[in-house]
Amino acid sequence: MERRAFLQTTLATGGIAAMTGATLADDAKPKAGREFFELRAYTLKPDKQKAIDGYFRDALIPALNRLGIKQVGVFYETPAPTPAVAHLLIPYQSLDQMAAAKVGLEADAEYLKAAAEYLAIPAADPVYDRIESSLLHAFETMPKLEAPDKKGRLFNLRIYESHNEAAGQKKIEMFNKGEIAIFRRVGLTPVLFGEAVVGTRIPNLTYLLAFDDDAARTDAWNRFRSDPEWLKLKAIPEYEDKRIVSKITNKLLTPAEYSQI
Repeated sequence: MERRAFLQTTLATGGIAAMTGATLADDAKPKAGREFFELRAYTLKPDKQKAIDGYFRDALIPALNRLGIKQVGVFYETPAPTPAVAHLLIPYQSLDQMAAAKVGLEADAEYLKAAAEYLAIPAADPVYDRIESSLLHAFETMPKLEAPDKKGRLFNLRIYESHNEAAGQKKIEMFNKGEIAIFRRVGLTPVLFGEAVVGTRIPNLTYLLAFDDDAARTDAWNRFRSDPEWLKLKAIPEYEDKRIVSKITNKLLTPAEYSQI
């Protein structure tokens, strides 16, 4: 068996697949149609945003598109932190597609040519410090990424950590049973909701919202906080934040000019 074929088969059927239930009984396996999202954070070295943008725009995103992976997002935090952080969002239809992507990039001559300068950067002058990466599995009630219909928007990335697995699942249940529907109704437009399968500070869930601007974001959150259905839902004892959420990370993001989301 050729090396690439072996790697693809191993990744698709081995550790990654097992992690999400490939060896479980049928009724415990992930439901078909729920996407996976890889969310990467590149902590950039000084003056390296141009280099990472060039790699994403001219090499990585076109290559992922050729592999059938669409709606790849690139975002920067606002206000910009020091050092700058580039957030890359890659949606996958399945773990097989994710496994095949790595092999596909290695075999893509056009990608290797476009990425040659970036990939040849010496250790003495790196583009980034390190990459932090999380793999998310889409929620049942929002199984696929929903890209907004307008560009130039403001995005809100929120991560909810829980003190244990049961509490994390209870918060996911709360979103699935009503909170996402309330979000949609009040103008908190969701792009994705995902449970972290691999990453840091697990158990946690991540979601991404889209707004026209910061005023629209503020107005939508104010409507949410006073919404009667939300007040009723959060009053249920088992859904109290203090019981199921231990930390919330909140970031505002703006898309790169070439971002597909």
